[in-house]
Amino acid sequence: MPTPPDSAAPNAVAQFEHSLDELEQLVQRMEKGDLSLDDSLAAYERGVSLYRHCQTALEQAELRVKLLSDPLDAGNAEPFDDTP
Repeated sequence: MPTPPDSAAPNAVAQFEHSLDELEQLVQRMEKGDLSLDDSLAAYERGVSLYRHCQTALEQAELRVKLLSDPLDAGNAEPFDDTP
């Protein structure tokens, strides 16, 4: 049985919140200054990845709101994908 599209929304929100939490924890660890150079670089790379994931999720949410707010303007908007 196919999954309704609305069921993916809570999962996307949970993934966004998890990524944001992990990013905040990374920033706190890096701000302490206790990490080695290698660990700092690895944390930075992970942080960039998490930031990009969060930014994409926010862009998709913005597009979804735009599509819901003005369905007539939907032809000018790009489709979004709920998959990570």
